[in-house]
Amino acid sequence: MTPLKIGLVGTGYAAQKRAEALQDDERGKLIAIAGNTPGKTQTFCQQFQVSPVNSWQELVQQPDLDLIIISTINRDHGAIASAALAAKKHVVVEYPLSLNPEEAEAIITQTKNQEKLLHVEHIELLGGLHQAMRQYLSQIGNIFYARYVTINPQRQVSKKWTYNHEMFGFPLNAALSRIHRFTDLFGTVASVNCQSRFWDTPDSGYYLACLCNAQLRFTNGLIADITYGKGETFWQSNRTFELHGDRGTLIFAGEKGKLIRGEEQTPIPVASRRGLFKKDTQIILDHLYTGSPIYVTPRASQYALKVAEAARISAQTGKIIKL
Repeated sequence: MTPLKIGLVGTGYAAQKRAEALQDDERGKLIAIAGNTPGKTQTFCQQFQVSPVNSWQELVQQPDLDLIIISTINRDHGAIASAALAAKKHVVVEYPLSLNPEEAEAIITQTKNQEKLLHVEHIELLGGLHQAMRQYLSQIGNIFYARYVTINPQRQVSKKWTYNHEMFGFPLNAALSRIHRFTDLFGTVASVNCQSRFWDTPDSGYYLACLCNAQLRFTNGLIADITYGKGETFWQSNRTFELHGDRGTLIFAGEKGKLIRGEEQTPIPVASRRGLFKKDTQIILDHLYTGSPIYVTPRASQYALKVAEAARISAQTGKIIKL
């Protein structure tokens, strides 16, 4: 078996997990890495014994590479993916494919006449929480209300790219899985109403904390609330998912779940989140070598991005956006 030669853009957490996954799979060989910070890139390359490349533009043009994995700042995802596809490479990108739904649409269209893979990672769909929800949905009947809260207190966030308006993007576009969980389970959205608040710093473009709250009304009648907050303003973490049906309620808090029917409460096992980047990487390599299916399509990811963009516009204008 000739291993695929792989180039990686990024040196952060997701890039680290991708590089580790490739070390454990002989079907893919990491060849080169392009990062944003020379010193960090050099250290990363020494750790994984690969060559540093000066820029992602140079990386995607390397003729010996078969696959480009994009694990860098959100702002650059679309440009890198488009350039890599134009260079006839397979492309794997951590969500979002782009911060702009129209650019994402153009990139998906770009793949139509190419026999190249475009995969937008959504590891949360592989995780224990999402799989447990899928398994138990039918037990609570007709679902009419859902609520998803993720609050993440963090200290010393000054000048992190994940707290930069341009590099990270609008929080629900950037943290796209919050919406994609719902669209994967419940389909199309009829309207979106959203509010947001940012605690900006004197440093242009950065903030210390953000809070977004969006209400999605689905075409099937379901009403879903999404709350996403992070940063120095918050002091108590919260990761809760609730699904209310006419025959019961599902509540997940962290990695614990339960099915509630009146006085009866049934514990639900939830598998750990660990190892999901490795699992995603294995699925990609399985697909490229054997043609096995992938758990998510770029089109499904782009639709979730369209809903997230409606939330951004709603927060900006104060209006309910109909899709």
